[in-house]
Amino acid sequence: MSTPKQSLGPLPALIFSSRWLQLPLYLGLIVAQGVYVVQFLRELWHLLHTVVLHGGLSEAAAAAGQTAETAIMLTVLGLIDVVMISNLLVMVIVGGYETFVSRLGLQGHPDQPEWLSHVNAAVLKVKLATAIIGISSIHLLATFIKAHELDTKTMLWQTILHLTFVVSAVAIALIDKIMSPPKALVAS
Repeated sequence: MSTPKQSLGPLPALIFSSRWLQLPLYLGLIVAQGVYVVQFLRELWHLLHTVVLHGGLSEAAAAAGQTAETAIMLTVLGLIDVVMISNLLVMVIVGGYETFVSRLGLQGHPDQPEWLSHVNAAVLKVKLATAIIGISSIHLLATFIKAHELDTKTMLWQTILHLTFVVSAVAIALIDKIMSPPKALVAS
């Protein structure tokens, strides 16, 4: 039996309907994810083409002052970075749409992401913050791999920025924990 829909007045209906203005934003993020897929495939093709067809990255790596292994590692880190950013986009698109616009109706679907069943604005913020830390970690690792090419000031600022992301994520998680009502104890 379905519950009858409550009739909203014109102003509340307009305000509530305004959430649909976010739809083009989420569609734009889907397009951006497509751009990342193209970028990933280009980078992967370049890696395979150089290593398989030309016997390695030795000439290109030597020109950049790197070993072939370092050049491959930096390329793979770039691929991981693209994947992590794509994962971040999925969290924002799916979680944001589900939280702020409309339900997707995925309950019981075999491919429903596990995290989506308990997503809300607070959970989404924490997940986004930890994803940003992961992306920042990849960038920081790449920075230290090519430390000989960078000045100390650049590496210091990238480290400070990364630590700022970590502190911000911890702060967001703590604020969420403080503001969340305590869970009721189950009587046994």
